Amino acid sequence: MSNIHASTHPLVAHKLSRLRDKNTNPKKFRELVREIAALLAYEATADLQTVPRPLETPLASIVGAELQEKIGLVPILRAGLGMVEGFWELMPSAEVWHIGLYRDEQTLRPVEYYNKLPLEPTVSVCIILDPMLATGGSATATADVLKRWGVKKIKFVGLIAAPEGIKAMQEAHPDIPIHIAAIDDHLNEHAYIVPGLGDAGDRQFGTG
Repeated sequence: MSNIHASTHPLVAHKLSRLRDKNTNPKKFRELVREIAALLAYEATADLQTVPRPLETPLASIVGAELQEKIGLVPILRAGLGMVEGFWELMPSAEVWHIGLYRDEQTLRPVEYYNKLPLEPTVSVCIILDPMLATGGSATATADVLKRWGVKKIKFVGLIAAPEGIKAMQEAHPDIPIHIAAIDDHLNEHAYIVPGLGDAGDRQFGTG
């Protein structure tokens, strides 16, 4: 599991505990999702390439650094939307592309209903954003779409993963690193992560 990166940061653990609490209201829930996403963004982008950038400080001329790779954020609708702001706080120039998937409650398989990607990739790195990596169906389907689009470098960033989702993602896309705040115990009979935090979309948007 060398491509699985579960955060050990105390701030992530603290904020995730508040996120899991069933008494956390939607406003606070959204704030916590954004804050955890920003912390994970810092960890997930540690290997991005830079190029030298000459500049003048108030005291001297130096050679600094500038990001070389153009970043695309791909939130899986709708729950992934809450993670975008956290990434934008660190990478305001990142492009955002939306892929809409919903889970068929009978088959538990993802169904694509929205995709407005241009014909050719406009970014060199895509980061899939989805709070929950449960069965792994949506994440693997999104990765399939991005690879067909022509993106060579893809990462997945989420809040909570189940072992089943990690296994599915690794089997389908072993080249994609997974950055997660925590790995939980298992999926229940309804494919919800246990102990989890409930439905991330409903809790963000107050629709549960």
